[in-house]
Amino acid sequence: MINQYNEQFKKIHAVMKEAGFKEHNKYFVHEDTKYFIEFPSGPLGVGDAPVDEIAEIDTEAGVLRLLTPTDCIKDRLAAYYHWDDEQCLAQAIWVAQQNTFNLESIKEWSIKEGSEKKYLIFLHLYENPKT
Repeated sequence: MINQYNEQFKKIHAVMKEAGFKEHNKYFVHEDTKYFIEFPSGPLGVGDAPVDEIAEIDTEAGVLRLLTPTDCIKDRLAAYYHWDDEQCLAQAIWVAQQNTFNLESIKEWSIKEGSEKKYLIFLHLYENPKT
């Protein structure tokens, strides 16, 4: 989750504690889930590029704002590009295979990130999932 209003961390910590979460390093964890929550400060960006579009999903609890599939793929690829995180490459491929996204935008962003060779690996694995 993005702390887009730059709330004081004390407020976030109090709300998360009330919801049953405990702070662990820079994340919040809960014993009832394997997922964790982080609150980086805004503005939201992927690599060196700002995120311009936010997706929205209506839920019973309200509107959930999240990355578009294209920006989610970029986010996962950023970890692969900069830290050689192969698990993030696999996640990028999975998101790509499950969603409609803008491949040209990912290509252009990858080139600006200086990672055209790794982009070609992503593209090959996305287009040839059996290899």
